[in-house]
Amino acid sequence: FNEMLLLPAMFDGVKLAAVATILYIIVRCLNLKSPTAPPEIIYQDTLLSHYLLKTCPMLTKEYIPPLLWGKSGHIQTVLYGKMGRVNTPTPCGVRMFLPMQDGATATFDLFETIGSHTTGDDITMVICPGIGNHSEKNYIRTFVDYSQRQGYRCAVLNHLGALPNVELTSPRMFTYGCTWEFGAMVGYIKRTYPQTLLVVVGFSLGGNIVCKFLGENQSNQDRVLCCVSVCQGYSALRAQETFLQWDQCRRLYNFMLAENMKKIILSHRDSLLAMQCSNIGDGELNRLYAATSLMQIDDSIMRKFHGYDSLREYYEKESCVHYIHKITVPLLLLNSLDDPLVHPSLLAVARTLAEKMPNVIFALTQHGGHMGFFEGAVLFPQPLTWMDKVIVEYTNAVCRWEKKCLLISDTGQ
Repeated sequence: FNEMLLLPAMFDGVKLAAVATILYIIVRCLNLKSPTAPPEIIYQDTLLSHYLLKTCPMLTKEYIPPLLWGKSGHIQTVLYGKMGRVNTPTPCGVRMFLPMQDGATATFDLFETIGSHTTGDDITMVICPGIGNHSEKNYIRTFVDYSQRQGYRCAVLNHLGALPNVELTSPRMFTYGCTWEFGAMVGYIKRTYPQTLLVVVGFSLGGNIVCKFLGENQSNQDRVLCCVSVCQGYSALRAQETFLQWDQCRRLYNFMLAENMKKIILSHRDSLLAMQCSNIGDGELNRLYAATSLMQIDDSIMRKFHGYDSLREYYEKESCVHYIHKITVPLLLLNSLDDPLVHPSLLAVARTLAEKMPNVIFALTQHGGHMGFFEGAVLFPQPLTWMDKVIVEYTNAVCRWEKKCLLISDTGQ
């Protein structure tokens, strides 16, 4: 009889233990106990750096993500990947087509400014999106709309083969570090708007492309005010090892990115097989079907677009790590410590660069995931992210600095 009386109490204890366990798992998974903090800033002690940090308060103040889920890098990353942004605007632009020397056709979308810039100057943002992305992605549309209203003309590269309704005109697609299409877009903007100054912005894979482009040739930095790179990994050769690891579910993200790349490549299957001089045949496509990682796709398909003999050579020559130190314009490198795609060890490149180069600022947030950086009070995120606002605030500060230096120079003469 006494044992029967104890049973309800035992069940209550089990329920309490189960609830406690669930709450513990939620707290751990959502990283709720992690404190908010300002970004870690690595920079050289220069007049420019002091001016930029003084006039960019977002770089020195706390980044506060949404309370319930914003401290989880996974949720931030998944929301970016699945939703992009909330209440996405639809900026009105014109699609441009540029014939390339090898027969390819580069495309980009051009968005004229809506407001006037604080300096009164003509400034164009040349933007390179992430892997397999284009101007129609929600995060790009949100950033473009915000930048237009701050007085920037925007030119957004559509990665070769990424747009579903644009056919390939040569037997190749975009790759990890090919700068040809981005260079063609920048050249068009310089010729069409001879008075404009440029702000270069790259997201994720686009960050690698823009940094490599600027470092490849000093002339590529002509009329460039500054460059901003967001959430890139800096070295594909180092990243390939971390992308096969299961910590932070990186191997799972690798698989999902590979599946998306498969869809993009296979959407151009007939074009790639039909064209003469194509390095892609049935054998490569069969290996593509079986691929479960980006590395396998890069080895069977992507490296062959440019004739690399090995995957190692492809990663070595297409990474910006060998070019980024040649950039002399102001450069902001932005990463998040809880980015599940970019292993913390890869950030040593950015940290070392900022410690040695007077033009570089490296900002590392505690939270934000991969390309998330959502802001909000408790549950619902705001349409604009911390990332959108900090890029424009930084570029505004650089523009004012350049204007100030020009005025001083003219006064001195």
